[in-house]
Amino acid sequence: METVKGFRDIEASKRILIRNLIGETFKLYNFEPVETPIIEYKKFVKGENPDDEAISDIFKLQDKGKRKLALRYEFTFQLKRLMKNKKLPFKRYQIGEVFRDEPITGNRFRQFTQCDADVVSSNIKDEAEILKIASDILNKLKIKFIININNRKLLNEVLDDLMIRNKKAVIKEIDKLDKLSEAEIRKNLKKYKADKILSVFKKPESYFKKYKAYSEIEELKKACRLYGVKVNFQACLARGLSYYNGTVFEIKTSKIKETIAAGGSYLINNIQSTGISFGLDRLEMLSDIKVLNKKILIISLNQDKKAISVAKKIRKLGIVCQIMYGKPGKALEYANSLKIPYVIFIGDEEVKKKKVKIRNMRSGKEKLISETQLANLL
Repeated sequence: METVKGFRDIEASKRILIRNLIGETFKLYNFEPVETPIIEYKKFVKGENPDDEAISDIFKLQDKGKRKLALRYEFTFQLKRLMKNKKLPFKRYQIGEVFRDEPITGNRFRQFTQCDADVVSSNIKDEAEILKIASDILNKLKIKFIININNRKLLNEVLDDLMIRNKKAVIKEIDKLDKLSEAEIRKNLKKYKADKILSVFKKPESYFKKYKAYSEIEELKKACRLYGVKVNFQACLARGLSYYNGTVFEIKTSKIKETIAAGGSYLINNIQSTGISFGLDRLEMLSDIKVLNKKILIISLNQDKKAISVAKKIRKLGIVCQIMYGKPGKALEYANSLKIPYVIFIGDEEVKKKKVKIRNMRSGKEKLISETQLANLL
């Protein structure tokens, strides 16, 4: 049976490794883990920005009580509930599934895993720390990246300077610059008499120093330098969600056109906050991190009690171990199929000599060793 379009079965070993790495990095900066419901009331999911593209793509549901529900499309809106009665700043992270009923492309699915960290009650120094966390994670995953930054206040100032109205719609079009051609964007902006902004985006960074909000760009850059994090100012960076009210950023790589992490600053229950979101699916695709295949297969040749005893000792060392019983030929074929590097044989001869026979599946070499020698070898 095929999966529903936009959904997948996944072999998760590498994902779990990356997920744990991200979670441990968040914890190092004192972010606390939380879990939230996948299903929420539709009204709560839509929030105050129902016209945002991501919100228009929510999966809508209805229960037996005819209540209007929806699958969560991100985690940020759930902070409104989580942050109540919390000591500020409230630092939380969450890793889990989100859902969007949108068209399927090469690297975009309808169910995907987001890894979010947010600071409720934040300042620009917190934004720099968030970018440092991103840098740490991507360096650990051996992914080359560039961090692009901008500021919504600055973007609004530029639009005001050009006397462009309907800023919300214009920003929505600007956000598509990395998805559509400039000609298509220009055509869309002409509807709002805003296409002149494209020439402003091509001006050098020094041009934007005349705007009041550029001082926040300078402050963020200064804070990032303290962390040793390099950032790149990008005047056209907008981010699609309308709740952003200050710094916005996107992290890109040359390997794919899609963004691998993004975020920015926003108000949540009237408190200034900031956060980042990683797409686990894209990180898995990009990272060369290796899953260590430290596994043992024990073949019991009518010596089940001893095989189980040895397996318990191996697992205490934190090494994955499986026992198979009976025909060694079938068990060896199984070990090869899973690329298990070592196989241990335990039969009458091994028990009599108080040893085990271990085979290196790569070289095919076998040797009899004691259980103490086995522990040292592993």
